[in-house]
Amino acid sequence: RELLPPWLVIVAGLTGIVLLCASTKNVPNAFGVFQHGIVLDAGPSRTILFIYQWTTMANRTGVIRECSSCPVQGLGVSNYSDSPQKVGRSLEPCLNWAQKEIPAEQHSHTPLYVGATSSMRQLNLTYPILSDTALAALTVALKSSPFDFQGAQILPSPNKEAFNWVAVNYVLENFFKYDWRGQLVPSGKGMAGVLSVGGTSTQLTSKVEEEDQALKDGIKLQLYGQTHKVYTHHCPCHGTDQLRSSLLSMLIQ
Repeated sequence: RELLPPWLVIVAGLTGIVLLCASTKNVPNAFGVFQHGIVLDAGPSRTILFIYQWTTMANRTGVIRECSSCPVQGLGVSNYSDSPQKVGRSLEPCLNWAQKEIPAEQHSHTPLYVGATSSMRQLNLTYPILSDTALAALTVALKSSPFDFQGAQILPSPNKEAFNWVAVNYVLENFFKYDWRGQLVPSGKGMAGVLSVGGTSTQLTSKVEEEDQALKDGIKLQLYGQTHKVYTHHCPCHGTDQLRSSLLSMLIQ
């Protein structure tokens, strides 16, 4: 089994959002003309804008690649809960940059998605009004952009892990491959499981059999004409924070 470097899993995770969302909508595409999609990853410490592009659809799912990114200056979205008006201003430089990267005639049909992760989930649990206010300010700012804003959402942990699973298997070319004619065909390979180690917990995500009734809370994904049921097993208190604490304890002893 191959072990992917952590940076690749982090960057690739965002690919899953575009793969799953691009499969729901086929935009007419002239031969050789790239279509684009934008994802804003609203993480705990900062937000990053990613631009993806594709020319080919395989069974209603885009064959995409990340082409560029723009780190948003400042803190993560959750840190603006007390001053939500600053959220829009922090995004302006990267949105202006994206307008230059993507041809003007494509702006109106370039989908833009926002996925907020752990810090916004925590804020939503403890102070839901502040969380809603921050997302509302983010929505107002992005609706005024020339792109096709598709909404901002706090990603539940199972969805986030499913995106990671999709992205890793996409990078490993487990969904499809190119044959000798340059056409897309099923790869015939099995799907890899993904182990995500966070600060406070670890998640193992893998494909399960449809008839496995014990895993009723799995997520069904439709990709490249195939259906996959993905299940995430959570291991709380097995993250890097606990590992660091244990290591420090051993060193002190």
